[in-house]
Amino acid sequence: MGEEKKADCASALGARILKVDHAGEEGAVNIYRAQIFMARWTAPSLVAELREFKSHEEGHRALFWTELQRRGVSRCRSYLLCGIGGWVLGCLTGLLGRHAISATTVAVERVVLAHLKEQLHTLAGRDEAAVHVISQIVEEEQLHHDQSASHVRKDHVWTKVLGPVVAASTESVIWLGMRL
Repeated sequence: MGEEKKADCASALGARILKVDHAGEEGAVNIYRAQIFMARWTAPSLVAELREFKSHEEGHRALFWTELQRRGVSRCRSYLLCGIGGWVLGCLTGLLGRHAISATTVAVERVVLAHLKEQLHTLAGRDEAAVHVISQIVEEEQLHHDQSASHVRKDHVWTKVLGPVVAASTESVIWLGMRL
């Protein structure tokens, strides 16, 4: 395969990954938006933290959108699905309270961080612009995971039930986004 063809393939892969990451950030913004709404009654002590996390996710979404626009690429077909799914997940877990909210964030961020690290490895030396954008969000995603993990009890029912379900759902959304 010629060098130009390899560059085109790498650029196409980078664009696909960025589109899915952008859609995922829309989902994350809506998870936090809905959790904030519900947490005002079920977990008021988490509202400030959730607002901070939502602000970070809005910044991440903007970073991805800026890069997609620079490339002349439209958003992912799963963008609206991610937004709606995020809102529903946020409402349900927000309704269930503090432990469910934190267990959800830990599960989502564990999956997201694994994918981001894999993306950085895959795109290194192939699409440095994508690597640059993705690398800008890893630290804050890790912060969301770690802060939420500090609220989670491993023996709590929501950790045991929601963790695997939310992680599998997050993996499924990413898988679907990469194929739409």
